[in-house]
Amino acid sequence: MATKTKRNRKPTTRGVRTGYKAVDVRRTKADTIVDLLQRPSGASIAELTKATGWQPHSVRAALTGLRKKGREVTRTKDGDVTRYRIADGSGS
Repeated sequence: MATKTKRNRKPTTRGVRTGYKAVDVRRTKADTIVDLLQRPSGASIAELTKATGWQPHSVRAALTGLRKKGREVTRTKDGDVTRYRIADGSGS
C-alpha cells in the first residue's frame, strides 16, 4: 500500500486569515488610480490607462466616480498633456 502524503497548498490570494474573518489584501485598480493621482505631479490619462490596463473612457469614468464619492479631483494642463490630481485631505 502506498502512503498518503499531505498536499502542499498554495496560499490563497483572496485574503489572510486573522481569527475567523478573512481580510482582503489585494489591491484594486481603483486603489492604483488613487495612488497615482495623489502623487505631487498627478497623473495623465495615458499613465492611468497603462497602470490599469483600462480603456481611456473607463479611466475617465473612474475619475467621475471618485468625484461622486466626494474626492476633489483637479485638472491642470502641462503643455499638451492634461494632468489630474487628488488633494491629500479630500473626501473619504
